Amino acid sequence: MHFTYLSINALFYNHMKHFKFFFIFILLLFFLFPKYQANCQTPAHTLLISTSLGDIKIALYEESPLHTENFLNLVKDGYFNGQLFHRVINDFMIQAGDPSSRDAKPGEIIGLGSPGYTIPAEFHPSLYHKKGAVGAARQGDDINPQRASSGSQFYIVQGTLFTDNQLDIMEQRNLHIRFTQEQRNVYKTIGGTPHLDYGYTVFGEVISGLDVVDRIAAVSTDSNNRPLKDIRIKIQVID
Repeated sequence: MHFTYLSINALFYNHMKHFKFFFIFILLLFFLFPKYQANCQTPAHTLLISTSLGDIKIALYEESPLHTENFLNLVKDGYFNGQLFHRVINDFMIQAGDPSSRDAKPGEIIGLGSPGYTIPAEFHPSLYHKKGAVGAARQGDDINPQRASSGSQFYIVQGTLFTDNQLDIMEQRNLHIRFTQEQRNVYKTIGGTPHLDYGYTVFGEVISGLDVVDRIAAVSTDSNNRPLKDIRIKIQVID
């Protein structure tokens, strides 16, 4: 078969047109897919935290596999059952996971217990400290520069609302923090503890029972932030 000069040009043009659309499609995948990944929060398991002040349902995430697997194993072993929310700070967070809290006497200082190991930090751009976030407690940077998490102690964020100006100041003071527009919108409308972002591992979030978190955060506490009336917990896997 013979092609005229015009038909060859037309064929070449059609191929180039298709190639251009294909090239644009590849570019879109390249730029948009990482963005989709960064904003993805994938539930791995659903757990129920039962307390004397109500139930809290949380989802653990696939994006933090080490923390999720560890927490799930502890729950299945009944590790948390009978423990206390031993540290409660209104407009900040509620904390549990100290095995020594189970038998602690009233007024006793608690909060140093653990299973005897730590977990490497797992920071993910889509997992940040919005209200209801479940994070791993840890020792400070001075003795824990790797920011490894406690093997069992965890907290649930209550937090408060922030302005753009406050978020700007946090970015200026902490070079590792850069808030996305999504984060800013959440911190301005839902609230949280943005100064903890990428310094403490977030591995889940509350999907039901934020009112219970507020109720626990509002209880009276002593000078060590321990509730004056014990709040015991039981955690079970429901999905």
